[in-house]
Amino acid sequence: MANREELAIIRGARAGRAESQLALGRLYLFGSNGLPKSLPTALHWLDRAAQQGCAEAWQLIGNHIPLELAQQSPHPVTGWYERAYDGGLVRAGLVYAQLVLAARASQVQRAKALRALEDAGRAGFSQAQWLLAHEHGSAVPPAPGPETRVAGAPGPAGQRWLRQAADSGVAPAQFALLEQAWEGGDRAAYLQRALPLARGMAGSDAARDGACARLAPDEVTLLSRCARLVAEGGLAHDVGPDELHTFWELAAAEQDRHAQFSLGLWCARMRVDGKRIPGSGGAANFKKAVRWLAQAGEQGLAEAWYALSRIYIKPEFSQRNVLEAQKYLERAADMGYRDAQLECGNAAWRARRENEGNDVRAVFWLQKAASQGCARAAASLRKIAPRLPEAWPGLDGLLAGRDLSAHPLLAARLELALAFGLSRAEALLLDVRNADRGHCLVVDIRASYGRSRRRLVLVDTAQERQLLDRVAQVFDSLDCGPGGPEGNYRQRLYRLRTLLPDSAGTGNDADYHLAA
Repeated sequence: MANREELAIIRGARAGRAESQLALGRLYLFGSNGLPKSLPTALHWLDRAAQQGCAEAWQLIGNHIPLELAQQSPHPVTGWYERAYDGGLVRAGLVYAQLVLAARASQVQRAKALRALEDAGRAGFSQAQWLLAHEHGSAVPPAPGPETRVAGAPGPAGQRWLRQAADSGVAPAQFALLEQAWEGGDRAAYLQRALPLARGMAGSDAARDGACARLAPDEVTLLSRCARLVAEGGLAHDVGPDELHTFWELAAAEQDRHAQFSLGLWCARMRVDGKRIPGSGGAANFKKAVRWLAQAGEQGLAEAWYALSRIYIKPEFSQRNVLEAQKYLERAADMGYRDAQLECGNAAWRARRENEGNDVRAVFWLQKAASQGCARAAASLRKIAPRLPEAWPGLDGLLAGRDLSAHPLLAARLELALAFGLSRAEALLLDVRNADRGHCLVVDIRASYGRSRRRLVLVDTAQERQLLDRVAQVFDSLDCGPGGPEGNYRQRLYRLRTLLPDSAGTGNDADYHLAA
């Protein structure tokens, strides 16, 4: 409750006396025995005193009223901070710069605000250093808040301010600097700056007590990346297995898929291909490994499904299940994991005697793996589906200068033979619509030509794909069998020799043996 002296000050302030308004503002600014501390009320009275030309009022505003209150003030107070800054108060200059840069100010005002910001940055105000990093990296001033990131790539000056802000402990600046190091591929610099932060998170009371403390996304990413860099090796660090495990557990609990994947492999004591990690002590806990790997897989990590497939075929796993392993293997392959695609291709090829169509499936997966640079898949494709350019010797010379537009079906077949290395019998008897499987041609004419064998031809290029689509339109709705408009093999061969007399001496099908 206000005493007699304070009541007199209140009456004087309400009467409009500047000295009483200044005194009352000071009382609310710092609090007294009779009046509570109230910054909004202090700003109200100091603003009224400043409006009457009281210099001490705007100095108190500049030194003690924070940015948030200044932004909420019903009256514009930017001018008081400007006057306080002109009087030498650096902190007032910081708030003045924040108010100006957040508004649509003139170039003159912005220039003065940047000078004030630089003065505050040189004086050691970390928030000013962080804002300067933004200003030198982007033309748009950031909204204040811990979640703000540096927009764009800062120039040399911006980089200097960013480092100063990070060294001053500004968390967003630290994470922005870490992101730059990560994106730039400087893993050593990343680990050097990130490791102390990760240890601080792992050593917190919540982490030690096992409490599920909620981490920010940037913090989760930092823990996960630190753990990965340490686990990969090649960088100098002094992180032990227990500390590394803590990093993984904290990030995995916050749904970081890379940490869940690494923690799953650690529980299984194995690498992603299922082989045991050399020198790893302790028994594998496959139950926990399956749980973590499944969570990582559900978040889109293909290698997690591949690792799960390796666990389910382990003899020592109590729930060993080959069907489950195949399901996870195919899921990883569908998501583009190269090793899973190679394994799916090899497995399908081994099972081709159980189901003849498995060779098409094998080629599909091997093509996927080969397109990602898998040399083993490319080598297998050369054996499974080889190109036979001499299957019809001299065909390109035979067709030179010939106009077969009056016979579109035969012309289309000869074009396929030239593009895909088909023999004469294969070209004349191929059921084009059924042979096209998208990624390959299934050349199977055994029903009409007993000396032949089923084989596959890859569709390698976009031009070959376009050719097949065009030829498929020519044969659309036509019966390609002996009962169709083209007749049986003898009739087709006769038509070919009539139109191309030189073909009688080429394409000796009796001597041509197709690859197994």
